[in-house]
Amino acid sequence: MTAFFKFGERLKPIYDWTYKITMLICKILLIGDICITAWAVAGRYIPFIDDPYWSEEIVLTFMVYMAVLSATLAIRKGAHIRMTAFDRYLSERTIALSDLLADIAVFILGIILLVAGIRFCLSPLGRLGHYASISSLSKFWQYLSIPVAGAGMVIFELEQIFIHLRALVMKDSTERRDD
Repeated sequence: MTAFFKFGERLKPIYDWTYKITMLICKILLIGDICITAWAVAGRYIPFIDDPYWSEEIVLTFMVYMAVLSATLAIRKGAHIRMTAFDRYLSERTIALSDLLADIAVFILGIILLVAGIRFCLSPLGRLGHYASISSLSKFWQYLSIPVAGAGMVIFELEQIFIHLRALVMKDSTERRDD
């Protein structure tokens, strides 16, 4: 069992790298959002600046990607809202098991989003639909956020499940040694 946990610990640099890349993408999307929005607002009020006709749809697409990628980052940091009202009445083991169960449920949701999102992206609506303001740009890129969210959830939930399992198993093994 310790070999399994040693292998999992060796994956930490990959999770760190994935986290940093995802954070970089979120920052780039935020900068793009701010620049395009500023350009659109300036174009509405300053006579010699043209308001880009495509700005609203692109800004909304960037926001969707930022939302789903930020959610995956929150999974890694354990920053999602959790029900903790009863934690003071429960044992540490019960809390750890409920956290593990919650992470498994989110992991399953991630798999569903990944599979269903890929299917939707490859469906006729995903492949043949186009943005209203940019007829040459496929809606595939907007719908791609669904499987991206699923992939991020799966990646970071695997790490969280590993952490919970290690805490449960290692705590149990140290309790048995102390007896």
